[in-house]
Amino acid sequence: MPPAVRFGVNYTPSEGWFHHWLDFDLDSVRADLDSIAALGLDHIRVFPLWPYFQPDRTLIRPRAVEQLVALADAAAERGLDVNVDGLQGHLSSFDFLPAWTRTWHRRNLFTDPDVVSGEIAYLRTLAAALADRPNFIGMTIGNEVNQFAAGPHPDPDRITAREAGTWLTRLLAACAEAAPGRLHLHASYDAAWYQDDQPFTPAHSARLGDLTAVHSWVFDGTAQRHGRGAPQTEQHAAYLVELSKAWADDAHRPVWLQEVGAPAPLIPAEHAAAFTEATLTAVLDCPDLWGVTWWCSHDVSRGLADFPELEYGLGLLTNDRKPKDLAHVLAAARSRAAAQRSTALVVPADPARRSRCAPGGPVFDAWFRLAADGARPTTVLDTRADDPEHLAARGITEVVTPDQVLPTPPGEIRS
Repeated sequence: MPPAVRFGVNYTPSEGWFHHWLDFDLDSVRADLDSIAALGLDHIRVFPLWPYFQPDRTLIRPRAVEQLVALADAAAERGLDVNVDGLQGHLSSFDFLPAWTRTWHRRNLFTDPDVVSGEIAYLRTLAAALADRPNFIGMTIGNEVNQFAAGPHPDPDRITAREAGTWLTRLLAACAEAAPGRLHLHASYDAAWYQDDQPFTPAHSARLGDLTAVHSWVFDGTAQRHGRGAPQTEQHAAYLVELSKAWADDAHRPVWLQEVGAPAPLIPAEHAAAFTEATLTAVLDCPDLWGVTWWCSHDVSRGLADFPELEYGLGLLTNDRKPKDLAHVLAAARSRAAAQRSTALVVPADPARRSRCAPGGPVFDAWFRLAADGARPTTVLDTRADDPEHLAARGITEVVTPDQVLPTPPGEIRS
């Protein structure tokens, strides 16, 4: 664990969005990084677009890799560490997959031997190029790659949970071989925690890689159901962090809140700073938090078309690099010691029942009932709820089930 919680931002270039790799302008990047560093943040998460870097399975463009290294070096000059996402993959509602995986060349991203060998070569190349940079944190395999494996994606590459685990293990090993001693991980959107038929499971997130990544977006039904200022909305990130711990084998596995943002109109612009402050206050009370990385650095230019409306205004800074009120809130955030959480809510270990943990499910509702009562809850798998060694390692002294926490509806007899 680092000596203090890390605070950073997902880097969205102010000029050209992620298409800036096509017309890479290091001076523009430096100006962006200056505006990020001025907030006092300590790291960025960077997104090469996969088709731009590897347009053919056996062509990883050297110039693109050089530009990535130049960006990392510019970040180092400004005191910023860098995490790099490899397989982009999916960003802001758009898919970016190489032509050699689609249409006439349609092959499964996770199981086709040639595709997987190409992915491994790509990740190794990026990791090796940065391995000697002191400010290189490590690789994230890709951004929310689990969305390609199941609905609601319109054309998923369907796999089993076993195949997902095999794929993750191989790609993480490739990153570790190319850049040993760094932190390498993978990242899923919250379907991994909430969707019963999602092949990327909570166990994958909490046991594979060097850290657990959670992405907290309250447009998943939370804000729609509870409203912008409700505890369920403002503490959704903290809930996901604590939910992840049920599946971890390491009692103190670090958890990275790798994406969290204030999406309008569910979080109106005038309420974004308050939402940011409440989110940070709640999540900084979670033990074993590695870091918080806000989405995102700069707004998307209104000159770019077809983004969902909420994507244009998610930046800490405007498109002309001016900080917003929520940027000042993040800049003022400070690490603090969080006491171990002693009350654990039981969650189902069976991934086919993980929807009970989703917004509106009994685990979700019970966790927030406990939080409202001041219990500072965490979670434990039903298969570990009677394991004294596991509970002691995590400092858990009380275990409760959702049925014990939630009120019994009128007329219902609870067994």
